[in-house]
Amino acid sequence: MNVYHAIRTKRAIRKFQDKPLPEETVRAILNAGRLAQSSKNMQPWHFIAIQNEDTLKALSECGQFAGHIAAAALAVAIITPDPGLRFNVMFDAGQAAAYMQLAAWELGVGSCLATIYERDRARQLLGFPDNMHIRIAISFGYPTAHQPRPPRKSGRRSFDEVVHWEHWQPEKPAHNPFEG
Repeated sequence: MNVYHAIRTKRAIRKFQDKPLPEETVRAILNAGRLAQSSKNMQPWHFIAIQNEDTLKALSECGQFAGHIAAAALAVAIITPDPGLRFNVMFDAGQAAAYMQLAAWELGVGSCLATIYERDRARQLLGFPDNMHIRIAISFGYPTAHQPRPPRKSGRRSFDEVVHWEHWQPEKPAHNPFEG
């Protein structure tokens, strides 16, 4: 699968088959995250690979929309230094997450990001040091055979709506999803 095809076809998968991932697949996914580019080559991440069912279930309860983690074959918790100290920490963690998800998709493995809101609970569960932080985890597994997409409010914004050439084009509306 080429990268552009993976980008076009990749979507969030939240329902997984009850089937473990082979060790070489897990290692390939984690290695893709390890190889992600990072600002000043700081590589500010650690990955906690979770396959234990009880731990997956407990981690799934640390985020409001993280229930998909409970049924995953693998979850990866991305652990970083305090993201408030430097902007690039979360940017770099996001790149590692994207690389892992694209590598997984190429291997036939689906994935979905989850925001971890109960960070102290996650720290107790996973045992990472007090000077490290968790914001996101990713569930991975083989997709179930049929996962209909729910109807979207709208599709993707058009290329011409999103791309400005050389400077801001004032005739294009300023799309801000955080404003009413």
